[in-house]
Amino acid sequence: MSDLKIRRDILDELEFDPSIDAAAIGVSVQNGVATLSGHVRSCAEKMAAEAVTRRVKGVRAIADEIDVRWPEQKRHADDEIAARALDIITWDTALPDGAIDVKVQRGWVTLSGEVRWHFQRMAAENAVKKLGGVVGVTNILTIRKLVGASDIKERIEQALRRNAEIEADGIRVRVADSKVVLEGDVHAWSERHAAEQAAWSVPGVAIVENHLHVG
Repeated sequence: MSDLKIRRDILDELEFDPSIDAAAIGVSVQNGVATLSGHVRSCAEKMAAEAVTRRVKGVRAIADEIDVRWPEQKRHADDEIAARALDIITWDTALPDGAIDVKVQRGWVTLSGEVRWHFQRMAAENAVKKLGGVVGVTNILTIRKLVGASDIKERIEQALRRNAEIEADGIRVRVADSKVVLEGDVHAWSERHAAEQAAWSVPGVAIVENHLHVG
């Protein structure tokens, strides 16, 4: 598939999604790598644009250079953002009480602390990204080690074999301590993403390096 066709498909998908104002978003594609530029009105809209691009056929990787520009009348003070972030984390029953610290500087939120699962790490980040005034999130939450490397490797390989979206025979899994490295070849960006999510779903995984090649 040509880069021109991929670019056109991404633009069409961005315009089709009602949660995105595509007018200020630029798209370029080179060798299947899509670069998003321009600006949007919220961090949630930026997330949506990346998700839309990820599902377009032929996209091998994404460089997201979109800026978040809140309208002046909708800007929020850092202490207000911090208070709302702590509230939304407290209200989420899937997140541990008192385990996550929040720091806000000029609308940029930093999350720190320790959780048991990767889904908790991402749930906290995704919840905060949707708050008004947030221009970006740095997630340095760590994951508590629960199991050994050999057990992690076996569980990931089993998860890959169970997933209908993944051709597991083309994927190699290496584990050192709580770090996972995925290598090999997959057929689509969505398959690459699904394999990474399968690795993250195993308890004790703190880092996933995805070196899978889309071809």
